[in-house]
Amino acid sequence: MPNLLILSFATAAYAASCDIFAASGTPCVAAHSIVRALFSSYNGPLYAVQRSSDNTTTSIGVKTAGGIVDASAQDSFCAGTHCVITQIFDQSTMGNHLAPSPPGGAWNRAGLPVNASRAPTSIAGQKAYSAYFENHNGYRRDDTNGVCKGNDPCTYYMVTSGTHVNDGCCFDYGNAESNNHDDGAGTMEAVYFGTCKIWGRGDGEVGPWVMADLENGLWAGNVTPTLGNKPLTYPFVTAMVKGGSNGFAIKAADATQGKLQLMFDGPRPRGYRALPFP
Repeated sequence: MPNLLILSFATAAYAASCDIFAASGTPCVAAHSIVRALFSSYNGPLYAVQRSSDNTTTSIGVKTAGGIVDASAQDSFCAGTHCVITQIFDQSTMGNHLAPSPPGGAWNRAGLPVNASRAPTSIAGQKAYSAYFENHNGYRRDDTNGVCKGNDPCTYYMVTSGTHVNDGCCFDYGNAESNNHDDGAGTMEAVYFGTCKIWGRGDGEVGPWVMADLENGLWAGNVTPTLGNKPLTYPFVTAMVKGGSNGFAIKAADATQGKLQLMFDGPRPRGYRALPFP
């Protein structure tokens, strides 16, 4: 589904996202970004691109440890041809790298890789490229390492465009079934951002809202409408879902300003409780 994904905006002068999580005793087990390092010590690849001229692939990394992507490496490699992102590397030690998604029950074809140059942007005044999702683009990993299951508590967040959204299901980042099928209400947990109103919505009629994808439903809270879940129209949005035993919380903010707003904190909707994730 069309959307834009950029994970994190803080510059290297500040503690990186996963450093903060680790200091709180909740380390990152999957850390994906194509614009920057999510650990202050990370000095590896962020993503891999493949060019159409000869199908050669190369990895794009950071300029310096803990820093911003070296977009010039992509520009040089992809000059005069078309490139797609074939892999998004996990910066944690768990190895949960993302590749184009396999066929599943809802869509029986493999997900398509995003155009690597479709949406140039900047971070801390430096050039970068965001991941622009459209036309069945998608990435997934089934054989995860260290990722929560069942009712284990887990937190998922993304930094995404506040203006490039859709009303469909579903533009997500988070945890899903490992068999690529719909295994029933409550068998996944991911953060969603958009204007879909099929199952529920936040305050107002338009959105977009940050919601939790709990499988078979996008929820702004445990009832609809959830009036405390306000629409967000900032250029860039931080969207977070914090999952727990039979409950969840949603937080969100203007990604350029920092402080998160609590949109919902309570039990899951009826029919979405105490089910294991396959």
